[in-house]
Amino acid sequence: MKKILSVIILSFILLTFLLNQPALAEAVLSGSTIFSNSCAACHINGNNVVVASKTLKKEALIKYLKGYEKNPLAAIINQVANGKNAMPAFKSRLTAREITTVAAYVLEQSEKRWSPLE
Repeated sequence: MKKILSVIILSFILLTFLLNQPALAEAVLSGSTIFSNSCAACHINGNNVVVASKTLKKEALIKYLKGYEKNPLAAIINQVANGKNAMPAFKSRLTAREITTVAAYVLEQSEKRWSPLE
């Protein structure tokens, strides 16, 4: 009887774990991975291949993103989610969590001037 109960409990735990895999996969996506998959085509190394002056460098973010000086992360999240002009909105392509994660990555990289050595 103990053996059967152990098998049932173990099966339940394994099924619970396996059924939650999509949530776990999303949790492990890093900002750099999301950036590489969704942003790098236009913003490789923080640059901008569409509008050269509107980079992801801190100076350009201060200049072009509304609200950046007040709340940099919120301003980047808004830009990624809603887009503007040549930049498409990503709110239908990325989850809110992914948008926040990639925005935090962009903010961090802008502070480091997108230097791969830092």
